[in-house]
Amino acid sequence: MRIDAHQHFWRIADRQGQWPPAELAAIHRDFMPEDLQPLLAEAKVDGTVLVQTMESEADTAFMLELADRTPSILGVVGWADMKADDAPDAIAELAQNPKLKGLRPMLQDIDDDDWIDDPGLKPAVSAMIDHGLVFDALVMPRHLGPLLNFARRSTRLPIVIDHAAKPQISEGRYMAWRHAMVALAELPNVHCKLSGLLTEAGEQKPQAVRPYVETILELFGPHRVIWGSDWPVLRLADDYHHWLAQCLDILPADHHDAVFGSNAFRFYNLGGQRRKTL
Repeated sequence: MRIDAHQHFWRIADRQGQWPPAELAAIHRDFMPEDLQPLLAEAKVDGTVLVQTMESEADTAFMLELADRTPSILGVVGWADMKADDAPDAIAELAQNPKLKGLRPMLQDIDDDDWIDDPGLKPAVSAMIDHGLVFDALVMPRHLGPLLNFARRSTRLPIVIDHAAKPQISEGRYMAWRHAMVALAELPNVHCKLSGLLTEAGEQKPQAVRPYVETILELFGPHRVIWGSDWPVLRLADDYHHWLAQCLDILPADHHDAVFGSNAFRFYNLGGQRRKTL
């Protein structure tokens, strides 16, 4: 199977005061399954992982409802307040839906860069492990130190770094990003998403992306790299087919099955019920 492990749907009416602003005309409208389906068919993508975009229970409920009626949505990464007193109960409730595969706090938007480096997250992490959920890390380079501490404390929790931590490609800040990613890649529970890079490249796209893609593969290996489109945010930089074709061209052909399919299938357990450890 070919899997797009990172895409979004939203309704602008639900996003009053939320990103994206009206000036981002390419993405300031509703995006629903019927908009993506023709692109999936043309790209021969068999299924997707739908990822949250708002810190709200309502957004997670919206995504799970879409997943229940959309065969191409194989899994959902939702949101829960992981520091709430009732976080374990809330996570257990969400996990009753088998399409819920993981959780994602919006770390890039939290004022405290060290939010994730907090032992107080342990009850929520334990609940995620108990219910077979994974953790999507929406981070930027400044968060990689705190994320490393979190990952070292949470070795039983599968973690994936969204968009390769949004390296500052347009500014050429490669070495500091690479150094921080080396330490994370040494942890076997940490994976990396090959997604979102064109948006970070700015006017330098697409050629500037290649060394970052090659570095991700070098550090994490072919079995811990997971491809995603980041559609419709991708529309700010390029189109679905160009991004897919670019990644297929950069990555060796003998890694295609893993990076564009089986890694996501395994990481998110898209083939069936989650294995609980309760």
